[in-house]
Amino acid sequence: MKKQRRETEEQEHPDIISSLPDCMLAHILSFLPTKHAILTSILSSRWRALWTLVPVLHLDKPTLDSIRTSTLDDILLPRNPSTLRTLCIDCPRRSFVDKCVQAAILRGVQELDLVLDLDNQTKELPSSVFFCTTLVVLKLNGHFLLNPLDSASSSSSMFPSLKILQISHVYYANHNSLSTLLAACPLLQDLRIKVSDSDLDFLDKEVDKFNILVFVPTLKILVLDCSFLRWSFKLHINTPALEYFNFKGDLDNEVVSENLPNLFKSVLDVCRCYYLDWMWKLTNFMGPLCNIRSMELWIGTAKYILEHSSSNHYYEAPMFHNLSSLKFYGDLWGMWSPWNAVKLLICRAPKLQTLTFELNYWCSIHSFSIDIPLKKPLDVPECLSSHLTTCHYKGFSGHPMELVEQILKESKVLKTMKITFNSDIDSKEKLRIHEEIMKFPRTSQTCQIAFD
Repeated sequence: MKKQRRETEEQEHPDIISSLPDCMLAHILSFLPTKHAILTSILSSRWRALWTLVPVLHLDKPTLDSIRTSTLDDILLPRNPSTLRTLCIDCPRRSFVDKCVQAAILRGVQELDLVLDLDNQTKELPSSVFFCTTLVVLKLNGHFLLNPLDSASSSSSMFPSLKILQISHVYYANHNSLSTLLAACPLLQDLRIKVSDSDLDFLDKEVDKFNILVFVPTLKILVLDCSFLRWSFKLHINTPALEYFNFKGDLDNEVVSENLPNLFKSVLDVCRCYYLDWMWKLTNFMGPLCNIRSMELWIGTAKYILEHSSSNHYYEAPMFHNLSSLKFYGDLWGMWSPWNAVKLLICRAPKLQTLTFELNYWCSIHSFSIDIPLKKPLDVPECLSSHLTTCHYKGFSGHPMELVEQILKESKVLKTMKITFNSDIDSKEKLRIHEEIMKFPRTSQTCQIAFD
C-alpha cells in the first residue's frame, strides 16, 4: 500500500531536477556555498557524488570542520576525472593545502585562490604550482614563502596560460623572487601586488634592494601598493600594453616608469619624503603618463606638488594634453582649502572636461593648517575657459566651499555642477549649504546646479 502510494506521488509530482544530466546539476550546485553543495549528497544515491563534479570549490575552515575525512577524499583522489575550474582555500592546515593543490592541478584547475594564516610560521608555496600549465588565475595571500624556480634554468616552470596574478602579504625568499615569478608569465594581463616591510623578513637588508621588475609586454592592468614598504627597493615598469595603472607608495627609491603608450587611466597616491629632489623624481615618474585620458589623484600628492612648486624648485608637474577626466580624493584636515593645489594641476590639463572631488573633511580642536600660496599668480586654467562641462563633488560637508565657488566663477562652459552631500549632514545643514551655493555667481549661463 505504501509502495503504491509512493509510486502515485512520484507520478503526480515527478522529480524533474534529478532527471537533469550530471553536467547541468553540477552547474546548478556551483552557485551554492561549497558546504551546502556537499550536503546535497544525503538526498539520495543519485546525488551522492554529484557535488564532486562541481567546477568551483571554496574550502574554508568552517566548511572543512563540518565534513568528514572520507568526503575530503572525494576531492583529493585523482580518480575524479572532472575539470576543477576554481579552487579557493582559506585554511591553516599546511598539509591539506598541499594535497588539495596537487589534486586540483591533476584536474586541470584554472583558478587558485590560496589564503594561509599561520601564527609566526611560513609555508613554501607548493612546487607543483610552478608546473601548472592550465592555471589562468593565481591569488596568494598570507604566510606563503614565494621561492619560484628561475625560468632561465627550467623552462617547465613557466606559467604559459596565467593571465591574472594577485599577491598580498606573502614572504619572499630572495631579492628577485617577485621578478622571477613575473618573468615566468608571458601572457599576464592583470597584476595586483601589495608588499610591506614584514614580507621581506627573510631577506638580508644589507645585501641588495628588493626588485620589482615589471617587464611584461601583455600586461593591461597594474595595481601596486608599496605604501607600507620602507625597505629599499627598485621598481622598474616597462609595459607597452598597459591601460590601467594604480600606484600607492613613495619615490624614495629607484623608480622608473617607461614605455606606456597605451595607458588610459592612472590612480596615484604618491607619498611625500622630505628630500629636495622629490619633485624631480615625481616629474620623471609621471612623465610617461602624459597621454592618459583619466586620472585619480590623492589630494595629499596634490598638496605636496603645490608645496614644492611654491618653493624655489625648477621642476613642474608634466602637461597632460589628453586628460579629459580628473578626480581628487582623500582626506582634508583642518581648514586648509585645496583650491590652489587643484588650480595648479588643472592648469596642466588644458582639455579637461570632467572634474570630480571625493574629499572627506576632518576637523577637531587640535587640527590646524596653513594655506599654501602659489609661487606666482596663475591665469585662469585653459580647461575652465573652453572644455570643462561637468563637476561633481561627492560627500560634500560644506568645506571647502571655495572649491565650488571658484569652479562656478571661472568655468565658462560648465553645464552641470552636482553636489552629493555627506551622509552625516542633517537636513538643516543641507538647506544652509544649498542656499549659500545658489548665491555664488556663475560665469556659464547654461550651468545647472544639482543637489543629491
